[in-house]
Amino acid sequence: MEKLTTLLERGEGENVEFKEYLSSIHLRENRFRQLACQMNHRVIMGRGKAYYVIGVSDSGVVKGIDEEKFNETVEVLRKIANEIEAEIGAVEKYCVNGGHVGIVEIVKSNAKEHILIGTAGHVDHGKSTLVGSLITGIPDDGDGATRIFLDVLKHEIERGLSADLSFAVFGFRNGKILRLKNPMSKEEKARIVERADKLVSFVDTVGHEPWLRTTIRGLLGQKIDYGLLVVAANDGVMRTTKEHLGILLAMELPVIVAITKVDMVGEERVREVISQVSNLLRSVGRIPYLVRDGKDVAKASNLISENRYLVPVIETSAVTLEGYDLLEELLYRLPKRYTAEKDFLMYIDKVYRVTGVGVVVSGCVKSGELREGDDVFIGPFDDGSFRQVKVASIEMHHYRISKTKCGDIVGIAVKGVKFEEIRRGMVLSRRLPRAVREFEADVYVFTHPTLIKPGYEPVLHSETIAETVTFKSIEKGYLKAGDRDRVRIRFKYHPQCIFEGQKFIFRESRSKGMGEVIRVIG
Repeated sequence: MEKLTTLLERGEGENVEFKEYLSSIHLRENRFRQLACQMNHRVIMGRGKAYYVIGVSDSGVVKGIDEEKFNETVEVLRKIANEIEAEIGAVEKYCVNGGHVGIVEIVKSNAKEHILIGTAGHVDHGKSTLVGSLITGIPDDGDGATRIFLDVLKHEIERGLSADLSFAVFGFRNGKILRLKNPMSKEEKARIVERADKLVSFVDTVGHEPWLRTTIRGLLGQKIDYGLLVVAANDGVMRTTKEHLGILLAMELPVIVAITKVDMVGEERVREVISQVSNLLRSVGRIPYLVRDGKDVAKASNLISENRYLVPVIETSAVTLEGYDLLEELLYRLPKRYTAEKDFLMYIDKVYRVTGVGVVVSGCVKSGELREGDDVFIGPFDDGSFRQVKVASIEMHHYRISKTKCGDIVGIAVKGVKFEEIRRGMVLSRRLPRAVREFEADVYVFTHPTLIKPGYEPVLHSETIAETVTFKSIEKGYLKAGDRDRVRIRFKYHPQCIFEGQKFIFRESRSKGMGEVIRVIG
């Protein structure tokens, strides 16, 4: 009983979870994913061990349950643990108030968590500077000095504008931050991947409107867990801010808002921008939650993992590092968003020819595991075919790994295909996929100045696919702003690998709408 009393006094959080009763209802897909995500995070926070106190309400009130419900709850926890490759270490049962209360110990060896954060926001609002200061702990000089850690192209550095996706990483070990002393060092990045028990990777996107397609590729093409929307205190909410938020919400991502550059303006202006952000969030059905201290962080991290409608808002300054401690703690506490898919799948984002290695394809693992020496399918090629290739080696942030996990950003050396044959948008897949030319989708139009009719040809973005499509038919004959309808769509140039349930954005110069694949035709 002493252990039970101690856990009840500690309360729910870190590696302790209260559950009154779990049944087969909790094994249904969406709830099962949430519970698996929650358990994995509790285990990570407990450095490989978590405790589930059952027969107790979420608020810590001892209820007690009968023996049948107790055994059923333990069995459900066993199935969830098996899903995250953990196991039940011990079960303790006590008789309280005529019922049973117990402690179920969940154990997972080599526990490591990897979350992926996608940045978004208007140009010059400080996305790259924010990430540069986060990964190094170095204050900015007020002129974007830490941005150089992410902008790698010559013209990006000269103009101070990101033009392509950048990737950055930092980690935690036993709750302490592992920073990069030299962010340009591949060896140092590799050491962080090796040492961390929790990794945070950033996909830093582009705020300049002409490169919107690159931003969409970053947010749709990676297995993003959370969106980090950046709003500068001196500018406030801009048109691009609204567009990027719309993309994050279309992808059903939980969102965090960082108000940057608060050192440049007065308190009154900061309050004004927070009000702008709050009104914007409420207008799209989201709940702003201002984070001011550690208690707010703990509450926000618990709520956002179960309810993507809550949006934490944090005031920050890269010059003074104000708010960075809160953002870092929030990133530490945020759980990995769980996916139940088992088979390996990765959409190719970039292709390299590496001396001494050969062809290397990079991207973010959408699902499943892959190991060195495995055979996988690559394609579709222009004729709709796929080819089997062998995995020669795998790297993540320049660190050689033996297998991938969902959400890892990796480079995979493959044998059996030529550099010239590969294009962005192809896939690596464990199973032989299907090449698709046409499909039906549920389409929603954000905005469009005229009626959309059959023959309309926007650019469609899904995962790393970016291709012109033709709207072949529209169920009611046309679409206008605010309409939703069933549309038959055909890829104009190449067959692609898409699946039912996948989300996509379609755009001209700006994004015009979104959709979901509901039937693959062929």
